[in-house]
Amino acid sequence: MTETRSERRPRRGPDGRLATFPDLAGVALAGLVCGFVVLLVFEGVMSLLRLSEFGDASGWIALVLPVWLFTEEFRAAGWGAGRIIVAILGAGFGVAIGMTLAGLSAGPFPPLVSGAIGALGLTVVYSAVWFYGLRWLSHRIGG
Repeated sequence: MTETRSERRPRRGPDGRLATFPDLAGVALAGLVCGFVVLLVFEGVMSLLRLSEFGDASGWIALVLPVWLFTEEFRAAGWGAGRIIVAILGAGFGVAIGMTLAGLSAGPFPPLVSGAIGALGLTVVYSAVWFYGLRWLSHRIGG
């Protein structure tokens, strides 16, 4: 039997940051899904105990793990104004897209679902702005 060698996923660079955009987006989305599943379980228990109606919690709570990942990526990016600029831009664009999606879906869906849709939009946009923006800016300023 031959032994196969698999490459570790997600790949990380020498500085500890995730090496590719699919790795960053995949880990962020996996964290978002895990957070949403935990939130669904919590909502189910609260509903069974008749402490609240199912779907009343905000789906934005599912952002806990992606925010933790983005904080670690920010820390691993090292010193410099570039990371602060890109983080502010990513947060601004991400919140704008997330709030727009949540607002558009708030009519037909409960807060749990509309917040989760907004959190999904924020996660995808922030991941793209952070990954590509930081690399573009670091090449532009020579860092």
